[in-house]
Amino acid sequence: MGNRRFFDRPHGLTVAEIIKLTGAEPVQAPPASLVIKGVAPVDLAGPTDLAFVDGKKFAGALATTRAGACLMPKRFADLAPEGLLVLQTEHPYRAFVAVHRELYPQSLRPSSLFETDGIFEGATIHPTARLESDVTVDPGAVIGPRAEIGAGSLIAANAVIGPDVTIGRGCRIGAGCSITHTLIGDRVVIHPGCRIGQDGFGYTEDAAQQKIPQTGRVIIQNDVEIGAGTTIDRGGIRDTVIGEASKIDNLCQIGHNCQIGRHCIIVAQSGLSGSVTLEDFAVLGGSVGLAPHVTIGRGARVAARSGVMHNIPAGETWGGYPAKTRMQWMRQEATLARLAGGGSRGRPSEEGPGEKP
Repeated sequence: MGNRRFFDRPHGLTVAEIIKLTGAEPVQAPPASLVIKGVAPVDLAGPTDLAFVDGKKFAGALATTRAGACLMPKRFADLAPEGLLVLQTEHPYRAFVAVHRELYPQSLRPSSLFETDGIFEGATIHPTARLESDVTVDPGAVIGPRAEIGAGSLIAANAVIGPDVTIGRGCRIGAGCSITHTLIGDRVVIHPGCRIGQDGFGYTEDAAQQKIPQTGRVIIQNDVEIGAGTTIDRGGIRDTVIGEASKIDNLCQIGHNCQIGRHCIIVAQSGLSGSVTLEDFAVLGGSVGLAPHVTIGRGARVAARSGVMHNIPAGETWGGYPAKTRMQWMRQEATLARLAGGGSRGRPSEEGPGEKP
């Protein structure tokens, strides 16, 4: 398929810059000429790439790696081949991410798909909308009456910003998003195809099935990131709130009136029914479903593919369907496996609800 790449090649970092950035300690004196210009898996890395090893799974690839440098815990240093610069750290993946971010900062947020500088003449902006300085608006974007866009923000191609929506400074609104009835803070990243501020799913339960008005808003606080294709319903008679620095993965559904706290993590394909509360630092694994009105306590974790019908206390880990405490869930699964003649093969993983890429 050729050598075409989608991100600019970085200028590179010296080993001294990497050490300063990560706090890693070199096992031997680094070559003065070595400049790290990319990152790669340990088995695919080349002489100017940085790799990492943080577990036994990839430790075997160290013997044949061609990487210029590798971040690893001290216990793997003896496996490194001659010529590989070993950078010791107890948190190699975290250090690797820090270097990756420094080399490819443009990968962290959506950018103009048309490489627009300023406002493209084909964009449609209502005369009463207010845009601060250094706003980028791509072709096909629509910005409605009285909308406000903060300085340094991007509205990508074919995104639609409804009347009276406010978007803070340094935000990125991805291609094809539609945002209505929403107030957005600063440095918020919304990836392509999101639908935010549409009406929630509410009907009376009598034979008439009357649609219930949804007259609340969506409030998205500073530093939130929302993955592609996610939908967030506006509130019914109260607001739907996404707390500061929370991260929502692709293809999630956040129902009306949900209250998501600060620094929460919601992994792909999870669905929150109406009026769910996630307290600060709560974590939902992939494909978790939450019944209406349940509360997930501060710092609680829910394993992937769980169905939550009841409140979860702060700090606990639950899993299963219906979800229950971690130990009860594991005992139940182990018992079922034994009854079925499967030994302990049915025992759920003890890993947390998320995983590294």
